[in-house]
This record gives sequence, structure tokens and C-alpha cells, in this order.
Amino acid sequence: MDELNLLRSARSDTPVPGAALNRGRAALLERAGSGAPSARGAEPRAKRRGQRIAVGTLTTVGAAALATTLVFANVVGLAGWRGGADAAAAAVLEEASAAAITSVDPVLTPGQYLRVNTRGVHLSSGGIGDVVASYQYLSDDTLYRPADPADDWVWVRGPQSVYATFGEESEAMADAWWRAVSESDSFESGDLLRAPGGAFYGGSAQAGFDDLDALPREPYQLLNYIYRVTLGAGPSPDTEALVFMADRLRTGVVPADLRAAMYQAAAMIPGVEFVDDQATLDGRTGVAIGRVEDAWGTRMEIIIDPTTGEFIGEREVAVRDLADEGLPAGTIISWTAVVIDVVDGAPAGGTPYGKMDPCHDGASGC
Repeated sequence: MDELNLLRSARSDTPVPGAALNRGRAALLERAGSGAPSARGAEPRAKRRGQRIAVGTLTTVGAAALATTLVFANVVGLAGWRGGADAAAAAVLEEASAAAITSVDPVLTPGQYLRVNTRGVHLSSGGIGDVVASYQYLSDDTLYRPADPADDWVWVRGPQSVYATFGEESEAMADAWWRAVSESDSFESGDLLRAPGGAFYGGSAQAGFDDLDALPREPYQLLNYIYRVTLGAGPSPDTEALVFMADRLRTGVVPADLRAAMYQAAAMIPGVEFVDDQATLDGRTGVAIGRVEDAWGTRMEIIIDPTTGEFIGEREVAVRDLADEGLPAGTIISWTAVVIDVVDGAPAGGTPYGKMDPCHDGASGC
């Protein structure tokens, strides 16, 4: 089904002239190819992540023009007409979407909590003198979300620890970090926070992902929406779209209908491919679907259970040697596994700022 038919099925009351759609397509392609090649491939991957500059071969002016085109009532956009996932990945995502849409979201009664555990490995880089190296550390956090979102949320930040090093310089960097953690009262050594409405550190429990209710549930519109709001972020629109979805799925609170739409939207992203049907993440096995990003030299992956539509987690894998970080090809750079369940209580104690609050330990004068 092409985007014209998709639009008609989603908005049956809106006539869409084919000529206007074709003009929009042509204009979009012209603007998308109007810039000079980007030189960002030479930058370290860690520095490129999160930059908001012109995307790929787009100039700043071209990016602005593209944004204007994408706003055109969701009629013309990048979704659905530049290709999509390979056949194997598309089949898995379709199966997962069908399973997710029939699943039932957890229902909490007063006094209960949705417990979301996120355990993962992350890459950190640092320097001592002229030596710069990377190492991995492990985190293990649990968020307790109450039946009434206005009540107190509880966040248990588990102590972090060194997970892996890559040579002598990497080991020295990790040892220096661990000594600093051991000598400080920082959150890296563990923390307990409690805040009404989840306003930890004065912000939001969703860490900026409180847009779930507003996201479109129609896959075509959802993907175009993501392309618009992430325009200029990341190394390419397609990788950034997959990252956008993974960031929200990682919260563990994406409702079933949106999860189903995200899987279908992911199937419309060019370059998305089937990776492994026995991908194990922190002891759980699912199907890995990913996309190689040449600018980073890595493959971004989401791991799902297609029979239930459950999101198991995400990971990033080096597809070539990353000399800047001392990582050989094939290294799993980072991963996060998500487990959710319903519990009847949450740990006592904690403040909105945890150890950053001078009164967290009952100090005198507080």
C-alpha cells in the first residue's frame, strides 16, 4: 500500500490530489539532496551522538525547507516511499505488532506499583594526561510507578560497577573512576529517590518522554511525526527514528497500541534488517532487529518477543573497529534490558534529590 492509500484509509474525509502528492515528493527529494556531503564521519562517535546540526547531506537551509514539507498535514513525508525493512525484519515486526495490539496493559489497583527494572551496560570515555580510553560500566535501576500517577514515585538507583575494559589504558581509566566513586557519596554508589508525580531532581520521571499519549497511533503518521521532531538530530533521520522509538520503549510504560504502531513504523524505516532470532539480553532471548549507521560504525538494535509483542531491550554493536574508543568490530558497546511487573509496595524513604539533598541522611538542622 502506498502513502496515498494509507492517507486515504487514515483520513477518509480528506481528498488528496495525486498531482499535489507527486509535486511534494519531487520537492522533498530535491531539497534532501541540495547540500554538500557531511564531514561528520571523521568525528568520534560519542561527540556525534545528540548533535543538532544539518542531517546527512542536508544544508541548514535545506533542513528547514524539509521541515516545512514534512509539516504538510502528514501528506508528504519520508515514511513509506523510500523503501523499508528487509522482508525478514518486516515479518517479525508485523507479528510483534499484531501480538502487542491484542495484549492487555497492566492494571493497577490503589496501593500497587508498576515496577520497571532497567539493567544495562554503558560505555564511558575519559582521559588521564594524554591518555584517552573507554571502559564499560553496569547499572541496575528500578522505578516504582504508583497506580495514581500523582502519588509518590520511588526510584532505586543501584550501585554502578566496572563491567569490561579494553587493554591497559582502559583498565587504568576504569580503576581511576572506581576509586573516585568509592571515595565519594555520589549516586554511582547507589541512591534512593521519592517524589510526588515522579518529579525526581525537579524534573519528570519519564525523563522527557512524557509525550506517549500524544504520539500518533497510525504507523505512517507516527513515523512522519518522529522524522519531523528529530530533524537535525543524530547521524541520519532513519537511525534517529529508531533511536527515538527505543528510548521510549526502554521506559517500560509504552501502552500496547503505541507499541504496536512503533513496530509497524519501524518496518517502514529503510535499512532496518533482521539480525538474530536468538538474541540473548541479560538472560532473556528474543529477536534482534537493527539498522547499521555508517557514520557511527555501529548497528542500533531493538530486541523483541514477536509472539507476545514484548520489548525485551536494546543494544548497540560495533560493525567495524572503532579506533577512537579502542573497540574491535563485534563489540556490544551498550545494552539495556527491561523487565516490568506489578507489585504491592515500594521501598520506604528517599527524597526528590536523593544524595544531592543535604538532608537525605537526616543530617542535623534539616
